[in-house]
Amino acid sequence: MSIHDLYSIENMEQDGNRITCRVQIDAGHPVFEGHFPGSPVLPGVVQVEMVKAALANALGKPIRLTDMTTCKFLEILDPRATPEMVISIQYKGDAALDVSATGSAGDKTFFKIRASFI
Repeated sequence: MSIHDLYSIENMEQDGNRITCRVQIDAGHPVFEGHFPGSPVLPGVVQVEMVKAALANALGKPIRLTDMTTCKFLEILDPRATPEMVISIQYKGDAALDVSATGSAGDKTFFKIRASFI
């Protein structure tokens, strides 16, 4: 099963080394039939992938995760209740990127990540 149609990245804005985008989540995606039946939860690995995809899109090049120093999932994201999330990314570096990112909606922060990508 592909996750590529699970979400879409929209309204990307970049200001220097800051990236902000809105992510639309498809609550009807088949992944939620198994994660979890009757109580869908957006998998944490998908949230990390969203950060990678947004960063790669903004930079216009493929990247890969090399190190994750911090990864905290602070709230459960039920896509029925929260079909849209804002991802905020701050990075430094050119070839090697040190990244801090959060995913939030309203007053809820779903994740905080500090990681390195190349």
